[in-house]
Amino acid sequence: MNNFAFQTAASAKQATGAFRDDKQAAYLAGGTTLLDLMKLYVVQPSQLIDINSLPYKGITETPDGLRIGAMERMNDVGENPLVLQQYPAVSEALLLAASPQLRNMASIGGNLLQRTRCGYFRDTSFPCNKRVPGSGCPAINGENRNHAILGTSEQCIATYPGDLAVALIALDAVLHLESAKGKSRRVPLLDFYLTPGSTPQRETTLEPGELITAVTVPAAAHARKSKYLKVRDRASYAFALVSAAVGLDVQGGIIRSARVALGSVGTKPWRAQAAEQLLVGKAPTEENFRAAAALAVQGAKPQKHNAFKVELAQNTLVRALQEVAG
Repeated sequence: MNNFAFQTAASAKQATGAFRDDKQAAYLAGGTTLLDLMKLYVVQPSQLIDINSLPYKGITETPDGLRIGAMERMNDVGENPLVLQQYPAVSEALLLAASPQLRNMASIGGNLLQRTRCGYFRDTSFPCNKRVPGSGCPAINGENRNHAILGTSEQCIATYPGDLAVALIALDAVLHLESAKGKSRRVPLLDFYLTPGSTPQRETTLEPGELITAVTVPAAAHARKSKYLKVRDRASYAFALVSAAVGLDVQGGIIRSARVALGSVGTKPWRAQAAEQLLVGKAPTEENFRAAAALAVQGAKPQKHNAFKVELAQNTLVRALQEVAG
């Protein structure tokens, strides 16, 4: 780990101002991802700005839905009665992530910004376009069992590893951001993450020094009837091989609205809007679910070791839809 300066920010203005003055700084909340990357020398910030004193807390019901402060801890949100009852996919995604110890430390904002688990990215002895643009992507011809099959490019096939973002994208979540210039903006989470294209080092639309202050999730019938299903190599403390977040509003035997997203198959959390459109107006049958699942992985480009994800993603999605349809 490199040497770095440290300061505690008493306000958003102080935090963003410190970042504006030092472009190599990094914000510290739970630190469960950042400190790991610092120990590996993948990131080497010149300064850590502790933002744990900032007032970005609260899990509240608003006229429009659910509001979660970015500094809330994962476990607190996952176990919150409002989240459990009205947004079960969000609760399940949080409680299936990591260990209880990590969930008690990790913040919501930090979790949404976690970096890929690609071994080549995390090992500085290898080249990596995401870490050093133009250096190459050894995963393409190397070990790629856990890598992406959707949204890849010739520059990068690293998978987005998180759980929470998959559930939030399925339920139309919106991020609230505050910039170093004191300006606030809202960004649909669907538009926040970027595919690698020719610039794999740019993973989100977050601007330098910008802070996530909250995330909101609209209230909806499909949010109340939602599910997050995670398939992994072992039953605990493992990242997903494939995951699915779904929500259905079924009335009179007909699907009125549907939400579908896949995790650990894309270079970003993968919303399957074509699959949603296919389901609306149809009966919640296995045949229709399988047709939607086929659309969800359309355009997949599997690598040598991860072709199994195409079928696994479809089966996971069908199972999730069946469970939520009841």
